[in-house]
Amino acid sequence: MCAARADSTSLLTRALASERIHSAYLLSGAVATTRAAALDFARALGCMAAPAERPCEACDGCRRSQQREPIAIDGTGKRGPMYRHVGDHPDLFWLERGEDDTRLRIGQIRALQHALRLAAHEGGWRAAVIADAEWLNQESQNALLRLLEEPPDRTCLLLVASSAAGLLATIRSRCQRVVFPLDTAAPLRGDEASDEVRSLVERLDKIAHHDLPSLLDWAEEYRGQRAAAAESVMTLVETASLWLRERVSAHVQAGGRDVNTSLAAFHALLACRRDLAQRNANPQMVAERALLAVCRAGGR
Repeated sequence: MCAARADSTSLLTRALASERIHSAYLLSGAVATTRAAALDFARALGCMAAPAERPCEACDGCRRSQQREPIAIDGTGKRGPMYRHVGDHPDLFWLERGEDDTRLRIGQIRALQHALRLAAHEGGWRAAVIADAEWLNQESQNALLRLLEEPPDRTCLLLVASSAAGLLATIRSRCQRVVFPLDTAAPLRGDEASDEVRSLVERLDKIAHHDLPSLLDWAEEYRGQRAAAAESVMTLVETASLWLRERVSAHVQAGGRDVNTSLAAFHALLACRRDLAQRNANPQMVAERALLAVCRAGGR
């Protein structure tokens, strides 16, 4: 375990041991790591054992919060629930995007607000994990802000995001920050990389040879149903960010110093990610901006 992750985990462990639970935490970093940490913390709050032993995995609360086949969430509430419980624990909630959604909907936040205003079933702590927090648009964030400003008694909100940059400053300021390292070691090449990532990297390696028409043709591949297109563009943006990091590292090791173009591309990719997640931007147009930024950096 790296030092950064150990520190982040220790912060949550100390909070449980001291029973000084903040009303809201914002966990940012690698998605798998932050989701797992949020789930463990929520389950610990539902545990009935002594603070230092949570989750004990033996009490009724732990048995009820054990993971089962997850119920599919539908952001509209038409084909399924807007949120689900952790296991079948009535005081532990899990909120994420619906299968076909590109954002967390304001209706989901309002449904969670309503549920948290009711009394706890078990009389202890309640916890709500808001996964995909970076996919909250401004309207949904404003609704969430009202919950953060007046949190129900003995209730803990756990916001999970790969990056906190897209969240409102007013939301960030009301949360205890828990930062885990990003997965910068994700494989881009070789057998460990996925076929989609390997294919993207092969194309990115040649991006300096593309002209504007060919880049626009590339971006046109991201047309179609928005949910699928947005996921594909997000993969492009994340892969391009790691690809740029790889190039900058090699450039610096070779004695190069001019990385301004690459830094500008990083900022452009961050803006693309934010617009795609929160402003309902057209995936094809986001892909155009991302590819143009990377092409400028790729020629250096």
